[in-house]
Amino acid sequence: MVVNRRQLLIGTAAAVLGASAGEAMAAPAGFPDYRYLRLALVKSKLRYNPTNELIFPCIRGTAGRIPNALGAYYLYYAPHDAPGGICLAYANSLEQEFIEYPNNPIISRNWPGQYSVSHVSSPHAMWNTDVNRMYLYFHGENTTTRLASSADGINFSYEKTVLTVGQQPSGTTETSYARVFQHNLPSRNARYIMVFMINNSSNHRDIGWGWSANARDWTFSQTPLVRHTDVGASDIGGPHLLFRNNSVYVVYNTDIGSGGNIMITEVGADFSKRVHLGVFHDSLSGSPDNGRTAAPSFGTYQGREYMIYEAGSRLTGNIAIARAI
Repeated sequence: MVVNRRQLLIGTAAAVLGASAGEAMAAPAGFPDYRYLRLALVKSKLRYNPTNELIFPCIRGTAGRIPNALGAYYLYYAPHDAPGGICLAYANSLEQEFIEYPNNPIISRNWPGQYSVSHVSSPHAMWNTDVNRMYLYFHGENTTTRLASSADGINFSYEKTVLTVGQQPSGTTETSYARVFQHNLPSRNARYIMVFMINNSSNHRDIGWGWSANARDWTFSQTPLVRHTDVGASDIGGPHLLFRNNSVYVVYNTDIGSGGNIMITEVGADFSKRVHLGVFHDSLSGSPDNGRTAAPSFGTYQGREYMIYEAGSRLTGNIAIARAI
């Protein structure tokens, strides 16, 4: 049974009757609520904006990692439709408009000697402390997830293909939108976890997962981490892991195209749980969400939590910033 977030809150109503009308109430598992603050990027100002749609933000702090960085935060994002292109913007806070890197895309759909595809998209950056390099995962085509690495977060070297549809059950047509997190899983001799979107043989999208000792060479589960049927959705995607309460949670968006909210499922520190907790973040009906939020990434600025997410219909969307309340 999937519990809607509003149902979760009804059960605690008696405890909050004395609260002021504007007081924030916690999301499932004690996570904060987030309130829309501003757009991270203004499309009309961008030099590189080939399709007027921006997706899959990933925010990373540079302090202690990248000497002489352009800003305290790097924001990776991309268009989806051809030609795509992995892009970078930067800022010194999570409250301001980000500045576009002037030489976008930093990774294009053609990498001589490595690949030539219709598009590359869905960047996820992770600072790999084992090698002191930024690992960047991205897809292109939708059947293939790739890895590049960089010392400065701007100039990348191609590493390898890390995931293809051939590593999932027969009939899988898509393995993309991957994110990778450092998390020890001793039972599988792993230090890193990947979550990604699977388009399965019935043309419905689920959340897949895999594990690795080095963030380069992967083993993948042959059964989904979360199925669309588990939460009563037609499709789910854009997964991200969160860590709290000595446990692990996966948040993900429902219904990929024109609408949907961000949901949350507890999977536990050993990934043995499947506790579906309902709505993590409810989309605004008006701008900029217009009924759809997706692909969240999370950061902290001056001790406060922020969510950077994809706002609006997938092929017209922008990157938005929400702040914990």
